[in-house]
Amino acid sequence: MPTLTMPQLGESVTEGTILQWLKEPGEQVALDEPIVEVETEKVTVEIPSPYAGTLSAVLVEAGETVDVGTALAEIGGGGSGAAAKSDESAAPKADPEITPASTPAVAPVAATPSTSATGQGRRRYSPAVMRLADEHGIDPSTLTGSGQGGRVTRKDVQAAVSGGKPVAADAAPAPVATPASAVATGTAAEFDKVVEFSPIRRRIAANMVRSKQTAPHAWLVMEADVTEMVRLRARAKDEFRRREGADLTYLAFVSRAVCQALHAFPIVNATWSDEELVQRHAVNLGVAVDAEEGLIVPVVRDADHLTVGALATSIADVAARARTRKLKLDEVQGGTFTIDNTGVFGTVVSAPIINYPQVAILTTEAVIKRPIVLDNDAIAVRSMMNICLSFDHRAMDGSTAAGFAAHVRDALAAVGPDTSIY
Repeated sequence: MPTLTMPQLGESVTEGTILQWLKEPGEQVALDEPIVEVETEKVTVEIPSPYAGTLSAVLVEAGETVDVGTALAEIGGGGSGAAAKSDESAAPKADPEITPASTPAVAPVAATPSTSATGQGRRRYSPAVMRLADEHGIDPSTLTGSGQGGRVTRKDVQAAVSGGKPVAADAAPAPVATPASAVATGTAAEFDKVVEFSPIRRRIAANMVRSKQTAPHAWLVMEADVTEMVRLRARAKDEFRRREGADLTYLAFVSRAVCQALHAFPIVNATWSDEELVQRHAVNLGVAVDAEEGLIVPVVRDADHLTVGALATSIADVAARARTRKLKLDEVQGGTFTIDNTGVFGTVVSAPIINYPQVAILTTEAVIKRPIVLDNDAIAVRSMMNICLSFDHRAMDGSTAAGFAAHVRDALAAVGPDTSIY
């Protein structure tokens, strides 16, 4: 029977969580009609049906996280005169300009649900259920499933973990830990709270580990005199808010300066592909956004073609939609350089981790007024901002990285009362 499988929703996405089914078993489904809502670490999307027919069976319940290629549902009558499409075509394609030509396409790997023999036959378990059960030494065949048809879900395994349900017969019983012994052994004590990682937090963790293990990070910081930029923004921000409905932020000015520097130092606008460094033509600027579920980096495409004002509205738009999980797929992939505005939290120096496979990341720090010795040896109170750059030392040497950072610094210092934001 034709099946709907979990598509690969992004270049680095390996799994997705079923949020809700939009159709019930027995209902008719049209070709390309949305059938299920899926959440990944990057986006929440509705998956269209690759077949026309009847939703015969739901194989993965809402709340479960499964790997790419896992069968999600069976659709009856999908082969009877329906203009069926392959599951691969149901998945959005990566931008060909962004995907390196030397990188082979990765086809979704079919994941066969695990089974376990019981007195009533063989039961099916999703990879997410099996993974969680294995981590805690629980035999899922001992659990009563709350899913459709008695299917065991992740919630059932989690309930067994917290409620002390029966485990596999050959598994040793877990010792009862006191708070003191829990601290010593690393197990959860009675009053401790076990926080399960969300899909986005797991992906962030994996990406950070990969970046630190793969890219030899080097770091530098420069201070920029942004006094005139601060004054210009103060004069223009109210009118800009009235006209555009968005804030004229320091980040927009920094983004413009970064785009200019990337043209002067194109090797910084690059990504790794296997063992090759691909210098990108397009400047697709990633902007780190602190969302409730974790850090998201939406991408402003062709940012070097935008003015300060256009950057301000574009960044505000993608940031708002990142926090409400309404980003489009092409807005979370294909970035060539990333900026993180840590200064909004009051930081003055930070050492960011590179958004691999990019080769550099820049943070903007808090704007602070302090006395500065000018060229004529006079002392004046100026608005100063640190800009911090982490870079992959394989891709560039310190002189290149310092030259890039200095270009950003000088572009910010050059902002004056006559600088146009449009």
